[in-house]
Amino acid sequence: MPLKFAANISTMFEEYDSLVDRYQAAKDAGFSAVESQFLYSYPLEDISAARSKAGVSQILINSAPGNIGTGDFGFASKPHYEAEFLSSLDLSVKYAKALNCKMIHVLAGNQSKYIKDSNVEEVYVENLKKILDLYSQEGITFLIEPITPILKPDYFLISFDQAVSYINKINSPLLKLQLDIFHLQMISGNLTNNIKELLQYVGHIQVSQVPNRDEPSASGEINYQYVFSLLKQLGYDGWIGLEYTPKETTLNGLKWIEEYGYKL
Repeated sequence: MPLKFAANISTMFEEYDSLVDRYQAAKDAGFSAVESQFLYSYPLEDISAARSKAGVSQILINSAPGNIGTGDFGFASKPHYEAEFLSSLDLSVKYAKALNCKMIHVLAGNQSKYIKDSNVEEVYVENLKKILDLYSQEGITFLIEPITPILKPDYFLISFDQAVSYINKINSPLLKLQLDIFHLQMISGNLTNNIKELLQYVGHIQVSQVPNRDEPSASGEINYQYVFSLLKQLGYDGWIGLEYTPKETTLNGLKWIEEYGYKL
């Protein structure tokens, strides 16, 4: 089965200021599917209409993060923020349903360096259980993703062992791992063995080059021709989100797809 690539229209197509316009830009570039990070500043009606008009599938959105400017990055692990967490997920599910999107990446939230709460893990697990119960009939899979502390030093979920332990503990088919190869290399390395071990938990994969988060073909630490061939060999049939920032223009940066022997 051929690999399937989706454009991340939050990081790609920056030639267009509005996320609304990037749906058609992705379609015109040859993509049939997109993912996006934060779209909550746009009216739901505008986003939904743009997606429908372009005729692309929305495969993934991030959960509503709160106020990033004041340090929010989700609420799932934050004690005493249960109300904010449920409100953010209610908004996220509303957007997902309107976009016919079947996956939501649940942001774990930042933790203060100075105030450590002993029940953070308990809060995180209980919050995930709660949304799995509340939204179990919506046909949505919820994803959790470790993020390297080099980029987000206060983020709660910073290791793949940690993420897998929660997935195993909760044991729901609606909770899966978002495997960003960039973060895997930054956190763990040993890509071949880790990909083989983690793939059983994976609901979605994202890619970008290390260290600059640009095209897979850019100069960097990861041999993506090998990684993609490994994913094919292992039978991965989900989407691969291109969560990278093009070095130059988006369209010029897409040449690697054909050069690597793939098609959109």
